[in-house]
Amino acid sequence: MERKIVCIVCHKGCQMTAVSGDGQDATAWTVSGNACARGRAYALAECTDPQRTVTSIMRVQNREDTMVSCKTQTTVPKDSMPEVVRLIRSTCAYAPVRIGDVLCQTPAGVSIIATKNID
Repeated sequence: MERKIVCIVCHKGCQMTAVSGDGQDATAWTVSGNACARGRAYALAECTDPQRTVTSIMRVQNREDTMVSCKTQTTVPKDSMPEVVRLIRSTCAYAPVRIGDVLCQTPAGVSIIATKNID
């Protein structure tokens, strides 16, 4: 299997090609087109265990028509993103909220944190 990947680690945006030998193990992949080791590591992670930071908004219960921006504190597996978004949409924060406050936790234990102050 061959995948074309644009690196997002730095501003260069290397056009990389990752080719799978056999299996999902990182050692089974070869990467070309990367300018540095960080790009290779990004391509291997993207092919074997893609992770994302989820950003969204959460309703503030005790403020009329108010939402607070939020994000996952760490990355989550790409395939669990819909579950994380459903959790955020079904949860409400209560003002006051400060940047970095933990608003809720995913079942996997990843914190959803506020990225905006709400008084």
